[in-house]
Amino acid sequence: MSSGNKHPYPFMIVLGTLCCLGVLSLINNSFSFGNHNTRPLDILADLKKEEQAPEPETANIPATVKKDSTTVAATMAPPIDYATYPGIIEYGDRNSGMRSFVNALKALRAGQRKKVRIAYFGDSMIEGDLITQDLRDSLQHYFGGEGVGFVPATSVVSGFRTSIRHSFSGNWMDYHFKNIPPKGTELGISGHVFLPAAQSWVRYQPADKETFEEVSLLYGSGGGEVMINNKPLRLDGKNSLNAKSFISDSTQNSLTLQFKTSTLFYGACFESPAGVFLDNYSFRGISGIELGKLSKNMWMQMQSVRPYDLIVLHYGANVLFLPENTKFDWYERPMVKVVDSLRQLFPNTSFLIVGTADKAYKKKGKYVTAPGVKALMKIQHNFAESRGMAYWNLFSAMGGEGAMARWVEGDTTYANKDYTHFNFRGASKIGGLLYKAIMDEYKQEQL
Repeated sequence: MSSGNKHPYPFMIVLGTLCCLGVLSLINNSFSFGNHNTRPLDILADLKKEEQAPEPETANIPATVKKDSTTVAATMAPPIDYATYPGIIEYGDRNSGMRSFVNALKALRAGQRKKVRIAYFGDSMIEGDLITQDLRDSLQHYFGGEGVGFVPATSVVSGFRTSIRHSFSGNWMDYHFKNIPPKGTELGISGHVFLPAAQSWVRYQPADKETFEEVSLLYGSGGGEVMINNKPLRLDGKNSLNAKSFISDSTQNSLTLQFKTSTLFYGACFESPAGVFLDNYSFRGISGIELGKLSKNMWMQMQSVRPYDLIVLHYGANVLFLPENTKFDWYERPMVKVVDSLRQLFPNTSFLIVGTADKAYKKKGKYVTAPGVKALMKIQHNFAESRGMAYWNLFSAMGGEGAMARWVEGDTTYANKDYTHFNFRGASKIGGLLYKAIMDEYKQEQL
């Protein structure tokens, strides 16, 4: 037996074993014993490039499909979460949601009709034409039209409204939601009706250097005479609400009305011959249920003299007067009656419910979203969904949880220190967000 150096032997044995196993790995080395299969040997598996499994073929499933001019949700489209979605959610059929309004815009754009009108109802969030001014301007820029629409005889916010210059005498009697009108005196859909005294006057002037074009005066029964820039105009009509329209004198840069009779007066409307027109119906301190005080007759006559293609209901600030309250039965039941009544009166009009904005209150030294906000938002969404209307979540669009605090305390302020109301800058931003949401619906219907 050789007595030489044997240190290389273990290395050679291991190397030989690995070579044998490597060769076996290159062939099919699995075999069976009865019902049992051995696993194949492959010591090179970790060194081989793993084959990528082919990606499964996917169908291009659209979010919506068209059928008979009606948009319906596709079966496999992901559900929309109303609590977080910043766009408009459509719950109506071809009329009650946004589609009738969108179709009206398409017809206007195609030259098939002259005018499209919006009635925008709200509380102090929209007074002074806040939000609605920017929404109106954007719509008119795209679809055409000039004029601020409806303006009442008097207004507590005329001093800071920037879309029109508005002044009036101090001897008007204003009947409204919060006082008791005499018997036979019907409130208009603005929530007001105005009774002139001797020599009562109201003056309207465009905010820029342009002149008014088409003017409509809305007044009660009985008629009478009114002086328009010192020229007489006879007001005739037997209905509770009548309209007298005329073309404004292009040489005059303002319109002054002087009343010699006690004809009930609702306000004046300013439009151009064609385009989109938005009427702001703001009323400070209400929740929206007050609309139930208006007569069916008034609603129908208003729609007769001034038909609306879209009615917007934007309320919530005055429902959240107790920030930690989450019970709103007192609001929900009567508001549902208002919504049901309007849907029955205007079956071919589109309806949009604007959910409440964020509201913050101070808790443990920090301003946070009030618990009532989401509870109210859910109620507003539910009656939009159950009544076949469209819904826009303003809370989500402005940023969701804690948004109001950020809008008040940020480097650029968009809301007031009451942590409830938007300032001019914030209102302009909200108007822009709503315009985008509406145009998204319009463009979707164009596909």
